[in-house]
Amino acid sequence: MERIDDVTIEGQQARSVWVYAFDQADPRDRTRLGGKGANLAQMVQWGLPVPPGFTITTEACKAFWQAGERLPDHLQSEVSMAMLRLERAAGKRFGDAFHPLLVSVRSGAPVSMPGMMDTILNLGLNDVTVRALAYQSQNPAFAYDSYRRLIQMFANVVFHVPLDPFEHVLQSAKARHGCKFDGDLAAGAWKEVVATCLRVYAERVGEPFPQDVHTQLRLAIEAVFRSWRSQRAMVYRKLHNLSEDLGTAVNVQAMVFGNIGEDSGTGVIFTRHPATGERALFGEFLVNAQGEEVVAGTRTPQPIAELAIKMPTVYRSLITVAHQLETRFRDMQDVEFTVERGRLYVLQTRNGKRTAQAAVKIAIDMVHEGLIQPQEALLRVDAQHLRQLLYRRLQSTDGLAVLTKGLPASPGAAVGRIVFDANTAVAWAGRGERVILVRPETTPEDIHGVLAAEGVVTLHGGMTSHAAVVARGIGKPAVCGCDDLRIDMEKLTLCAGEAMLREGDWVSVDGGMGMVFIGQGTLAEAQMANELNELLAIADQVRRLRVRANADTPEDARRAREFGAEGIGLCRTEHMFLSPARVPLVQRMILATHAVERKAALDELLPLQVADFTEIFRVMDGLPVTIRLLDPPLHEFLPREEELVANLGRLRAKATSESEIAEVEQLLCQARYLREANPMMGLRGSRLGIVYPEIYDMQMEAIVIAAAQAVQSGIQVELEVMLPLIGSTKELRHLRERMEQVGQAVMERLGVTIDFRIGTMIEVPRAALTADEIAEDASFFSFGTNDLTQMTYAFSRDDAEGKFLNVYFDRDILSSNPFETLDTRGVGRLIRWAVESGKSRRPDLKTGVCGEHGGDPASIAFCEELGLDYVSCSPFRIPVARIAAAQAALQHERIG
Repeated sequence: MERIDDVTIEGQQARSVWVYAFDQADPRDRTRLGGKGANLAQMVQWGLPVPPGFTITTEACKAFWQAGERLPDHLQSEVSMAMLRLERAAGKRFGDAFHPLLVSVRSGAPVSMPGMMDTILNLGLNDVTVRALAYQSQNPAFAYDSYRRLIQMFANVVFHVPLDPFEHVLQSAKARHGCKFDGDLAAGAWKEVVATCLRVYAERVGEPFPQDVHTQLRLAIEAVFRSWRSQRAMVYRKLHNLSEDLGTAVNVQAMVFGNIGEDSGTGVIFTRHPATGERALFGEFLVNAQGEEVVAGTRTPQPIAELAIKMPTVYRSLITVAHQLETRFRDMQDVEFTVERGRLYVLQTRNGKRTAQAAVKIAIDMVHEGLIQPQEALLRVDAQHLRQLLYRRLQSTDGLAVLTKGLPASPGAAVGRIVFDANTAVAWAGRGERVILVRPETTPEDIHGVLAAEGVVTLHGGMTSHAAVVARGIGKPAVCGCDDLRIDMEKLTLCAGEAMLREGDWVSVDGGMGMVFIGQGTLAEAQMANELNELLAIADQVRRLRVRANADTPEDARRAREFGAEGIGLCRTEHMFLSPARVPLVQRMILATHAVERKAALDELLPLQVADFTEIFRVMDGLPVTIRLLDPPLHEFLPREEELVANLGRLRAKATSESEIAEVEQLLCQARYLREANPMMGLRGSRLGIVYPEIYDMQMEAIVIAAAQAVQSGIQVELEVMLPLIGSTKELRHLRERMEQVGQAVMERLGVTIDFRIGTMIEVPRAALTADEIAEDASFFSFGTNDLTQMTYAFSRDDAEGKFLNVYFDRDILSSNPFETLDTRGVGRLIRWAVESGKSRRPDLKTGVCGEHGGDPASIAFCEELGLDYVSCSPFRIPVARIAAAQAALQHERIG
């Protein structure tokens, strides 16, 4: 990377280490320059209309923190040299009383974090330079408005003074002068506003606003560095699994002004539609405004198409620049621009945030356009976000009154109770409520509320506001720019026309249509788009891992095949019994005190199991089906003791017959006998099959009968029977031999031969540690990572997620939820050991994962690294798993 030209100061030469001018920096060094700095350097070197400036690197940010939140002396001298060079490029001097240079100071991390860190505009204005700006621009109102903006922004960013007192000053001035809009204020009124803002600043900060422009610059740089560790930035990084060690660069750039008159303006464009991927310029702009007003959502902007009418020459230039940026960066771009007196300037560009739907369409379209290769298209899509492609929608709006129509900022649909602040959203969601966050406009400080809510509605702001960008990034529906809504924060009410809703009332949000309805709508699931199917076809050619489904019913199996499942990796037979008609039969079986009673219940369950298995084999014709024998924690099926006691009391009060009372007493006695202190580690799985062998006998009989019926009707059956909760080889051998005997007997009785394999689920740490022994009696290992995680951590998932995991995340004891992303260092080490030791004893051992980690991209990457044969996940996560498996294969190939 080149350095800034040597600048001689008092006869001494100094060389840059941490500061690089845009026109001399190496755009490839994104780690040091940050994404914004690298792209600015690239655009300048391509000759695009970018105001000059320089970047202070992320290494300087790290040095700032290491020095105790202080700018190192060497860095300050480099910044001084860079400012001299910038002055020469701009033809103005920083702090000059005649031709003052004003600059913006912006953050720029190596990865895009829109709105999460701080910016200060108009830096360099003071009581002297504002008069020079007024004279040069021949627009004193603009000059003093810019000064007011700097004072307000500086107080907020550097000293965390709320914006409200400054906004109150402005609103009072408009009311006093009878003005509706900011632009209606005359120069004299703006001078009054500035004088009042300076007093507010001094009162709130405890010292006057700094008139020394170099002091302004130093404090601004420090503030931007500090914003790297702001609460909102840390929440965003945790959400997107970004490293805390990256740091942010700082970009200092000569100001251009969009608020200098009606021939000026500012805006944001995407080179393609960020919600749909459509190949057309998309964005918004404001006339006579500065950029922060667009992204902050404080004013509702106009569609970019209107720019073609208001400033046709600028619009044509913007089209040309957009095409150049997209072609050269080979990706959809998010571009901030300013128009100063009819001249276009590009302030920054970055790869645009987009919905999963748009990401897939853009990737496939760019393959067709020859911009990228098919494998690159795979890597352009965040597999985790693909679940957004299965966006829910409002099935029907019949009977729902329209509350408002705004801008369709982020697609999808949601139903919830309205709340008016982020903290309330978090609190209500924490107690299980579905909420819709309604705000005048969201700020980065609201991110925790956006995460907690089902959807977001804002009164102001557009498609590129903070609310829209964040909602699209995390797959939440959002409707912005609902100007006809009114919020009363004291009464906690929301009004539109004659309609008035209170906090807690239900609304339905359609983010794709930009509609908000009063009441609870019915949600329906979406279908996969053609572009996703094309991307999945590319993925299927690349990936090595097979993708199966966790499917417990014929309906689940059908859905899984629609999503591309290559078999069933886990059919949990206990889930077949979770229906009102079947639960009583299972309870009779479990509560039976004699084998005869249990056999009678099992005889009634047998044909139901046969029917289920037959239909599953039919749906999965020719694909492997792994059926896990019964593994319920008994408390899931036992009647509640308190209900039995209450029922017994009612029967006794009614003087019911002794036989009825005795029957309930017997149920109560048996329920109490079977009740366990820790059901997840109690009489379940293989233990149940050993203590009550007739249960597994019935299931094995049903499986073989169903397979026989399927084969006889021309269906191909590839059957695997899985024995759950095995902890020792003797357990496995005992059950395997018995199941083989039952299966053989049924086949002899039916006169058929059915090939099947028997394996086990590795979910007990001891099984993983003794995998070499267990492999002697197992044809396959299926890792039940949910239970394996519970037993390795000694966490009860039901209790941990509600009681202490969030505290662990907040205090960085855990970086991620081990039930969502596999703990590779602990649980993963057990899996690695089991795979390696199991295959050392049985080289042809098939291995897979069937916990919900099988649908998590990071966990899938680990499965690829271990060389597992397949992953299995819920049907709706299959598209995610197929893409993630392909991406893992490509990454593994690169590393290898």
